[in-house]
Amino acid sequence: MKIIKKINTSAALALDASGHEVVVLGKGIGFPPTPYELTDLSKVERTFYDVDPRYLSMIAELSQPIVMACADIADQAEIELGNQLNPNLPFTLADHVQFAVERLKSGVDLTMPIAYDIRHLYPKETELAKQARELLAREAGLKLPDSEVVNIALHLINAEAEAGDMHSMMMTLKALSDVDGIVEKQLAIPLNKESFSYSRFSMHLRYLIQRLASGRQVEERISGMLAQMRRDYPQAYQCARAIADYFRAAWNWQCNDEEIVYLMLHITRLQEKNEA
Repeated sequence: MKIIKKINTSAALALDASGHEVVVLGKGIGFPPTPYELTDLSKVERTFYDVDPRYLSMIAELSQPIVMACADIADQAEIELGNQLNPNLPFTLADHVQFAVERLKSGVDLTMPIAYDIRHLYPKETELAKQARELLAREAGLKLPDSEVVNIALHLINAEAEAGDMHSMMMTLKALSDVDGIVEKQLAIPLNKESFSYSRFSMHLRYLIQRLASGRQVEERISGMLAQMRRDYPQAYQCARAIADYFRAAWNWQCNDEEIVYLMLHITRLQEKNEA
């Protein structure tokens, strides 16, 4: 293996036997003048392929124990989620964790306002984030607060997505949060975000938002039901109409009658469960 560029004393950019660039970690691996031939491969503790060159300067500032722990987190997440994650995840997550530690030392603990939505929409990633928090304590000696679970989950979610999808995810979470506010105002009830009925409602909204954002809608097959349901459930209709108006005004998405009916069905279920 040829070491071609020093990142820091314990990290370097190298070429493997096939000539592919790889980031390698190992004690003292970046110390000798480069380029040089590394003959003792036992010094390499970890290798990372397909790392974006933009992150090389960031890697130089990261704590190696944190990077190693985050690499283990990324490996476990790929196994549990069954997806190939962004190869930059170990470093972007390590950068976040290192910054979080510095922030907490200054007495700043941030709780994401979308925490409920993350937990309901991405339960696997949330559970993995909880395990990651424990792993960081065990392997890197870091005691992160519960609030960091959501932040770690966001990094896992982003790593699952293709480049640019973080914007789509944040858009979805923003729309979900706004719709929650509309429902609570229209129905004059607090939403129990731990309930199964809310979980079903939020999942329906998530898929609805994805369809509307991509310009796809369900076919209008039962729109004749809307007039009857409007008479039977006027409050649910006003709530669904307010959501549709919000989608049009804020995002330029158009809900057809079929979508209004489905929204009413879920809103009615939320009402019934709240009154039970």
